[in-house]
Amino acid sequence: MVGVCTYNEAANIRAMIEQLRASLPEADLLIVDDNSPDGTATIASELADADPQVRVTVRKHERGLGSAIRCAMSDAIEHSYDYFLNLDGDLSHDPAQLPTLLDRAIANPETDVVVGSRYVAGGTIVGWPLRRRIMSRMVNAFATLCLRLPVKDCSGSMRCYRVESLRQLNLGDWNCRGYALLEELLVLLDRRGAVMTEVPITFTERQQGQSKLTLGEAARSAFQIVRLAFK
Repeated sequence: MVGVCTYNEAANIRAMIEQLRASLPEADLLIVDDNSPDGTATIASELADADPQVRVTVRKHERGLGSAIRCAMSDAIEHSYDYFLNLDGDLSHDPAQLPTLLDRAIANPETDVVVGSRYVAGGTIVGWPLRRRIMSRMVNAFATLCLRLPVKDCSGSMRCYRVESLRQLNLGDWNCRGYALLEELLVLLDRRGAVMTEVPITFTERQQGQSKLTLGEAARSAFQIVRLAFK
């Protein structure tokens, strides 16, 4: 199953769904939308009406990437999928690269998480200014060092999880609600002895719409990562 969390992605959601269905035609797709005022869920629902492998969940009383990812993961666990794949909903992640993550997971049954990484050999970032590149490198270096995680890209959402590994976690115990949940999830899995690996991906700055990562959200995420390091 592929999960995509959205908020105000009307400009991208049609292309996202079409590209995902082309890259993983046998996979089911769940769109978790936070009641976007721009009509993202309406567009997704129209596509879902014509495709039984596409479903849409609209959350009217919750907000935030962390809880949206948790919602999608809970659905994957409830329906007993073998793998759960996640990526950003703004096409900064190329859906055509998802099969590489899934193939790695299938080829290595002991692997619990395959991370699509910008920071291993072959990984690239397109369209970011130098300032943002430096900030991202610093955050990931801090997370790798202080959280003792065995991967270089801890903040990217393009991943493939073995659902049985997620089932062993208590999703209700997660503390992080925003972007820091991506690091917290790796920490919780790592503490249970999960095996993680990385494959290189290309990350491209969004072409349509506006980023949800505000300065305030970045500050909150950094604070939560520090809390995780000392927890």
